[in-house]
Amino acid sequence: MPLPKAELHLHIEGTLEPELAFELAARNGVRLPYADTDALREAYRFEDLQSFLNLYYELMAVLRTERDFADLANTYLARAAAQGVRHAEIFFDPQAHLARGVSLGTVVEGLWRALGSSEENHGVSTKLILCFLRDESAESAMETLEAARPYLDRITGVGLDSAEVGHPPVKFREVYEAAAALGLRRVAHAGEEGPPEYIREALDVLGVERVDHGLRCVEDPELVERLVRERIPLTLCPLSNVRLRTVDTLAAHPLPAMLDAGLLCTVNSDDPAYFGGYAGDNFEAVHTTLGLSRDRLRELARNSFLASFLEDDEERRARYLAEVAAYEF
Repeated sequence: MPLPKAELHLHIEGTLEPELAFELAARNGVRLPYADTDALREAYRFEDLQSFLNLYYELMAVLRTERDFADLANTYLARAAAQGVRHAEIFFDPQAHLARGVSLGTVVEGLWRALGSSEENHGVSTKLILCFLRDESAESAMETLEAARPYLDRITGVGLDSAEVGHPPVKFREVYEAAAALGLRRVAHAGEEGPPEYIREALDVLGVERVDHGLRCVEDPELVERLVRERIPLTLCPLSNVRLRTVDTLAAHPLPAMLDAGLLCTVNSDDPAYFGGYAGDNFEAVHTTLGLSRDRLRELARNSFLASFLEDDEERRARYLAEVAAYEF
């Protein structure tokens, strides 16, 4: 059995493997511009974040019905469970679906078909986080938050993703204030391709409780000190960083130095269908390539549960932490 862990940085649309993409395309009469799954997998080679996003949004065309979203989520949960994931806080991108004429209700109800029974079917507890696309307008984000009101019993928090450079967190100040007023937890992608200042802005302007990626904090010693002092979790995605050229090679990843500095780091898969690995694969990669010890892996697993939004169920969190402590490699 793999090391128990929580996954806190996972885009459900990014779990769309080529095989499922073709299956859903056939079901929905969508024509994909690829001859077969091998040709599509070959397209999963990216120059940067934008080249990935182009394909990511193109393939979403196959997601049309509640059943499609349920199948997508169930397929992810089965793979995640097999790699030791016990709790998953899952991002979804409603604006990308609304733009295609797919209603928010279709997306949420479809995902909930899987998430609502995920513990029973997969042994994985789940939470759902609605992400705003930062390269869309702040007005569009606010409209999306308003549209989500009927589903807030299913949604734990809000996030901010997509193309980072040129779209600073401050752009979304008002929508994050509105989300906070609704009692939603707040996270945001910051410091992946964007500068360390975006991390500071996400904290000070958006009031985020967790920073997604946060990799570039290492360029700013004062920011690192603050993140350590305030115990702000970072949801790092090592294999994603390599695929999107944020780091040149996995061997050059700053994760060991970040842990040595006392940062509350977690390891996650981001968009695993596109980036070559799920949560357990990322753990294995940092173990073998970065030489992280078993104690460090246990620390990362413990961090993942400490950083999760389980304040509504501390008994569950304690149970997961006990599993990590008792785990024998």
